[in-house]
Amino acid sequence: MDFSEMDLFGEESERENDGGGQSGSSSPSSSSSSSSSSSGDRESGSGESSSGEEAERRGGSGSGSGGSESEGEDEQDGDRDRGSRGDDDDEEEEKEEEDEEEVEEKDLFGSDNEEYCRTKATSPFLVPTCPVIRQAKGQNRGGFGRGHRQSGHGDGVLPSPVPWPGHVQQRHNRGGFGFIANGRSDERFISDLKLPKSEETLSRKCVAFQEPCELACYSRDESGEVYFDDRRLRLFRHAIFREVGIDLNAGFESFISKRDQESQGFGDLLACIRDKGIHLQNIHFVTFRNNLNKILGTIYNRYEPWEMGVHKRKGVVYLDVHKLPERPQCEIDRRRCYWGYSFESIATQDPKGVDFDEPQPVDANVEFCSVIKTKLGAHRIIMGAEMDCCDVSESGKKYYIELKTNRELDFHTEERFERQKLLKFWIQSFLAGVPFIVIGFRNDAGHLLRVERLSTKDITQRVKMKNYWQGGVCLAFADEVLCWLYGTVKENEDYILQFCHPFTRLELLRAHSCPSVITNHAEQL
Repeated sequence: MDFSEMDLFGEESERENDGGGQSGSSSPSSSSSSSSSSSGDRESGSGESSSGEEAERRGGSGSGSGGSESEGEDEQDGDRDRGSRGDDDDEEEEKEEEDEEEVEEKDLFGSDNEEYCRTKATSPFLVPTCPVIRQAKGQNRGGFGRGHRQSGHGDGVLPSPVPWPGHVQQRHNRGGFGFIANGRSDERFISDLKLPKSEETLSRKCVAFQEPCELACYSRDESGEVYFDDRRLRLFRHAIFREVGIDLNAGFESFISKRDQESQGFGDLLACIRDKGIHLQNIHFVTFRNNLNKILGTIYNRYEPWEMGVHKRKGVVYLDVHKLPERPQCEIDRRRCYWGYSFESIATQDPKGVDFDEPQPVDANVEFCSVIKTKLGAHRIIMGAEMDCCDVSESGKKYYIELKTNRELDFHTEERFERQKLLKFWIQSFLAGVPFIVIGFRNDAGHLLRVERLSTKDITQRVKMKNYWQGGVCLAFADEVLCWLYGTVKENEDYILQFCHPFTRLELLRAHSCPSVITNHAEQL
């Protein structure tokens, strides 16, 4: 470049100086030239300062121009490099496309596939098999999933899970048979009926219930002798409403508790049916009222276990009462039990008006039973019901009365009384057509505080406003149970119907025998 033609002190010089400074910072050649010129200046004398400055200006401009030329060369080299890399990429893409075409055109099962040709037709390894997972009939689904150890069916793929610390498998003993709580694991299991989680569905059903009709009756005396009449029926004493403060503990030492009759009590009911010539051709169930009480109350009392025998003979299903083992009673428990019998004794009188010189001991074995026919839904039922006493209306019509005792109510116990006790009182009285219930309220010492009479039909209205329970729900649930039960049991076969832990279903199990009183009754029909 010709420096003589450029104006070193004009605009062009400023631009070049700017460019030179920028290029000097980026170009190594410019930095080397500037360093050499500065060293020459330090060696020169002070007399040559002007020439040194001029030489420095020239060196700076030269370095600036040199820097711009080097940048241009670098850009060209970069373009050439990018061009060469672009050509390499294109070549690689072409090669990949050719390889893909070759792979697509290659026959994997042809002679040109060496790996396929070298593969043997048979393998030295055995074919893997999984263990068979058997599911017992009616076994509850879920648990620990597939592949785990199944109970009684060998080892599974995965190890058996370790129970948590302190885990104890719950077992329950009902009627002398030991079995796991869930009836599905019992070999006697036949069928089950799950309880609904909510009562809303049952509340929308309207189940017809026929007014109970008395067909016959029988009495049992102190010796256990049975008479097919009403000689042991007692009359209600209206004076009990005024006799407040009576000690219900009187006569506790001479109390005769009820003997365990097993199936003999059911045999007395069947004997009365035969003696009165009651036909069973169109009857579906024969039972005591106690069994129906359990079924109707289960929908609300879901933590009270029970069981009963189920036996089908000549188209009739007989429900036998089974008594579950009870915990030993202490002194106060026996007294509370006696207070109920004592109240029945002082609230009733002999219909013949016989007075004894000495008070007679209270005997729980003396009873009067009524044989009643009714219909729940589509099922006709004959049941035996023990009656406490009777009364006569102004028109001369006889009606029965239930007698109960209960601890005096307070603010804390009233709700429980209406939720639980009144439900049981209502079911027991409604099924037998008893119109009134007389309740004797006592204190903890066993002294009678007051006596109250309740109407059976008014009880449902009393609890309906508080939404504690509904009588229609009890009837709807009982109708479902009877339909399921009658459709499941088979002729001349014996079962056990139970309700136990975990209290989510009714379970029907196969029984090994039938009570002799039922077998003899079926033979005599």
